[in-house]
Amino acid sequence: LADVFVAAGIDLAGTGSTAISTRIPFHDHMPAQLGRHGGFDLRVQAVGDLQIDTHHTVEDVAIAIGEAFAEALGDKAGVRRFASGRYPLDEALVDVALDLSGRPWVEWHVPMPESLPLGDPAFDPQLAEHAVASFATAANITLHVELVRGRNVHHIVEATFKGLARALRDAVRIDDAGGVPSTKGVL
Repeated sequence: LADVFVAAGIDLAGTGSTAISTRIPFHDHMPAQLGRHGGFDLRVQAVGDLQIDTHHTVEDVAIAIGEAFAEALGDKAGVRRFASGRYPLDEALVDVALDLSGRPWVEWHVPMPESLPLGDPAFDPQLAEHAVASFATAANITLHVELVRGRNVHHIVEATFKGLARALRDAVRIDDAGGVPSTKGVL
């Protein structure tokens, strides 16, 4: 058996520089969207059990990125906390809304058209939901994602990751109000 491991690091005050290696080319493309469009420096190195399938690697990478994101946020003092937007990629249009609440919750309303798996080794487009939900849960954020329209599966998945990245970028921006954005004083 090959060794299985995942290492992830993120700098939320970065420049969008990424180095992603999961040995799943299409999946490498999605975390790269998080870093680039989120303005985060993101490093991911993963060796998974691809001889079985890509599921575990996709899940483990999402969890590792989510945990690194939560750690990088720290106590969340000064962040804007909430963000939402509507994000297009060609014919695909996705709504993303999130709250850096410390309470993980995911609402996923992104029906995928039938499609062959993407890339080699194959990335099953249905794994997009699992990747996004695993990230949000590990990052302790509330996340709502809804497909407004779209036909091309690649575009739908990529618009989702770009939209998540842009919403995260907006939510982690430092707000002039300062302090932790909660009436309870903690998130």
